[in-house]
Amino acid sequence: MEFIAANYAPIMFAGLIVFLLLGFPVAFSLGAAGLTFGFLGIELGVFPSSVMAWLPQRLIGIMANDTLLAVPFFTLMGLILERSGMAEDLLDTVGQVFGPIRGGLALAVIFVGALLAATTGVVAASVISMGLISLPIMLRYGYDRRLASGVIAASGTLAQIIPPSLVLILMADQLGKSVGDMYKGAFIPGFMLMGLYVVWVALLAIFKPHTVPALPPEARIYREDNGNSGYLSLLVVAAISAAVAVFMAQHMADIHTWWQGQQVTEVATDEKIVTAMCGGTFIAFVIASLNRVFKLGLLSKLAERVTFVLIPPLLLI
Repeated sequence: MEFIAANYAPIMFAGLIVFLLLGFPVAFSLGAAGLTFGFLGIELGVFPSSVMAWLPQRLIGIMANDTLLAVPFFTLMGLILERSGMAEDLLDTVGQVFGPIRGGLALAVIFVGALLAATTGVVAASVISMGLISLPIMLRYGYDRRLASGVIAASGTLAQIIPPSLVLILMADQLGKSVGDMYKGAFIPGFMLMGLYVVWVALLAIFKPHTVPALPPEARIYREDNGNSGYLSLLVVAAISAAVAVFMAQHMADIHTWWQGQQVTEVATDEKIVTAMCGGTFIAFVIASLNRVFKLGLLSKLAERVTFVLIPPLLLI
């Protein structure tokens, strides 16, 4: 008994591992291990029985914590992306955009992983979606199995660091820091990590092109009837959207003055960025919608598809 009391924490951790290896869900394993070793610790005199009175207070404190409200909502966003098919459409469309170049499918997985990370902050939603959808396609077109698996696993875990990350929210709560400060600290490292993934795939495309082949012409389903790829139309829509966003960012104070009916001289940077991005994406969506409804023929199939598929995740961000 003295040995158990002296090594209580390692034994408790080993007990948790045993519960997990037996196949119990993580939530039930944590609860069972905590209660079991709690009562055992009281019996062994490791801590007094009065500590059990802290449990209801701790639960009430967790329920009253506004910061933790983000956890179920971000999880819900991840489930919406996974179950609605938006993640599948996103992977398919971005794969068509980057497919004609060597390593295009791998680049598509990386960019979609970053986008899903910025949308949900849930690792499971990213990895499951990309693993089920993109891995068979990558293997079918000759990608190296180890490379394909590594790219999917690595890009899926970008949700741990790219804001909004559930891990960063929990860390901010435990450390007593602002969630915004945690996001600011993780933003640059997260995109640096994504950039390193892109550089690695680009190097493989140069030095080992057989491991990251391009999509064959018959697999490119969004080509025009005359054989054009449609990239020029996509670039034009992106340029118009970016121009509108920049214009709104530069005149944000005037826009707020018109909207609120009173003079506004300064707007917060984060509000300026979010509003400008929403304005740019809205203009792109309007152009694509008018083109589809009235059959104007202004946009290529690829540009129209990319616009409709990218807008919902961007609005979720």
